[in-house]
Amino acid sequence: MRILLVEDDLMLGQTLQRALEPQGYTVDWLRDGSQALQAILDQHIDLIILDLGLPKIDGMSVLKQARLKGIQTPVLILTARDTTQDKVQGLDAGADDYLLKPFDLAELYARIRALTRRANGRAESQICYGDLRLEPQNQRIFYQDKEISLHRREFMVLHELLENVGKVLTRQKLEQSLYGWGEDIESNALEVHIHHLRKKLYPELIKTVRGIGYIIEKHK
Repeated sequence: MRILLVEDDLMLGQTLQRALEPQGYTVDWLRDGSQALQAILDQHIDLIILDLGLPKIDGMSVLKQARLKGIQTPVLILTARDTTQDKVQGLDAGADDYLLKPFDLAELYARIRALTRRANGRAESQICYGDLRLEPQNQRIFYQDKEISLHRREFMVLHELLENVGKVLTRQKLEQSLYGWGEDIESNALEVHIHHLRKKLYPELIKTVRGIGYIIEKHK
């Protein structure tokens, strides 16, 4: 899952990026509202973590303009503004959740998982598909009740596909979920991850749609 982090505080931004990536997220970090708005309008993003006190364009304006443009990406406001009026304004402007600074990382992780479940129409924390069970909160995979060891990006590919069962995900969409803007991508990296998942789980799990991408089909 790809997260856009918009936070102008250098230390906090670095801390959050380093904390979120081991949780199975691809995190792109921007420090001003103008760049953030452009990225939101132009890029595929699964979730936005948005500070309000930003240079160039404040976070509230970024949120309002994004919603006016029809962007439905879940937004978690992260701010030190703690009045009820601030919270109401943020939620009315289109935010999906509101977390006050300072905060505990465990709560941030939980709120991100909750927003992801809501965006994908799930109520439960686990994702079950036949004999396969994925636990996003601790990045564990079980197949036929046996835990399967996956590398970080293998987990991310599987998570993305299971969140979108029945939908063909293009190669570009999957790569955007796996790699940040500054990362180099080897031409066959995605194919390697898919190959390993088929080998570790079972070959029929992930179908190739030639010339387009990959799919986990709905159970018939």
